[in-house]
Amino acid sequence: MSDFARLDRVAISSVRLRERLLEGEVGRWRIEGLGPLEVEGDGSAGRLLIAHGAGAGQGSPFMSQLRGDLAKHGVQTLAIEFAYMQRMQKEAKRFPPPRIDRLVDELNAWCDILTHPELGSVWLGGKSMGGRAASLLAARDQAAGLVLCGYPFHPPGKPESLRLSHWPLLGCPTLVVQGSRDPFGNGEEVAGYRLGDDIAVHLLEDGDHDWKPRRASGFTQEGLIEEAAGVIAAFMRQHSERH
Repeated sequence: MSDFARLDRVAISSVRLRERLLEGEVGRWRIEGLGPLEVEGDGSAGRLLIAHGAGAGQGSPFMSQLRGDLAKHGVQTLAIEFAYMQRMQKEAKRFPPPRIDRLVDELNAWCDILTHPELGSVWLGGKSMGGRAASLLAARDQAAGLVLCGYPFHPPGKPESLRLSHWPLLGCPTLVVQGSRDPFGNGEEVAGYRLGDDIAVHLLEDGDHDWKPRRASGFTQEGLIEEAAGVIAAFMRQHSERH
């Protein structure tokens, strides 16, 4: 279980947060009324508000390495943790996530305080459920761009139950980074979806939903996460230069 929410953090207001970001600060804070936020990276490749998946928070090895690798490539990650995950940390118990629309509203509240003309646009994204919430918010309110890591195209074993009904409303550059063996949508399945002209897919060879390959493949999870970070940064740079 992630300890992201339990780390020592300075409590600040959303107004003070904007001031610190404008001053170029990175770090860990607790934002009044919302919860923990960790900002990492210089933003030379863009800014990414990134959410976690359903079962593990931002302190998981996957999310920690992904944010670190993105920062090395110039992506500034703004990592948040949903309220239910904060409760899990506080009570040391597991709770299921709430309805997805509630997570979308939480993400929107963060987006409101992290968006500032002088800071540049904020891309939305996340791991699995976090990416789904980000895509729903982008479809509803638009976004500068989307980065979806292990998108849950369908529940495992239910390929007919697709979560794509809102995708025609996406009007921004979108990158899906998917393990080729992901049970939520493998490479062969994703290749058969009609995703749209502004949507790019990068498959990670032999990766599962957490981008873990089989040992016999010769790949490693760490290597696939590093590959993904480079692809994400290049995609964000490419589309930032067009605007």
